[in-house]
Amino acid sequence: MATIGSNSINAKLVLLGDMGAGKSSLVLRFVKGQFLEFQESTIGAAFFSQTLAVSDATVKLEIWDTAGQERYHSLAPMYYRGAAASIIVYDISRMVCAVLIPVSSTGTLYLIVLGDLDGSPNLVTAFAGNKCDLEDKREVPTEEARTYAEENGLFFMETSARTAINVNDIFYEIARRLPRAQPAQQPAGMVLADRPTQRSQTSACCS
Repeated sequence: MATIGSNSINAKLVLLGDMGAGKSSLVLRFVKGQFLEFQESTIGAAFFSQTLAVSDATVKLEIWDTAGQERYHSLAPMYYRGAAASIIVYDISRMVCAVLIPVSSTGTLYLIVLGDLDGSPNLVTAFAGNKCDLEDKREVPTEEARTYAEENGLFFMETSARTAINVNDIFYEIARRLPRAQPAQQPAGMVLADRPTQRSQTSACCS
């Protein structure tokens, strides 16, 4: 969902990815400039917002950080419905959670989600290889991920919430790519509240 005002855009952005890929850490680094060594797992989804100034507009991103745990997968459509943009996040040090393996349960989920999101007009989607600071533990080759992104019409960046590499860049690139003349839509079944949802006590290290 993107609503266009006078030189201003409100856009719904959803983060998708496996548990432990670092979605929450990416958002926290972007919105608050912080990194927590141990990040509590998200329950359902958490909401954040951030306003960016790009060359021709002011863009307010309404960011939904969805839970990666399998038990919450059925809730995902409720959060990504009506999104204007999405970031699919994977951990470069865990091949099993990358979209690059469509035969895996996780990969299949992402491909289904991506297919559903493709139904949104003018959707902007990024493919983020997170934890690029863990080069010595890399399992997902950069060029393989880049090729996957190109074949699926995504733009690709490797990021690190720990070191802040490309974190701001990926969100700003999304803001720049958002359409500037899209008809306003009504929110689809979600009430926005500018605060995170409750989080569980389970901790996971996510850079």
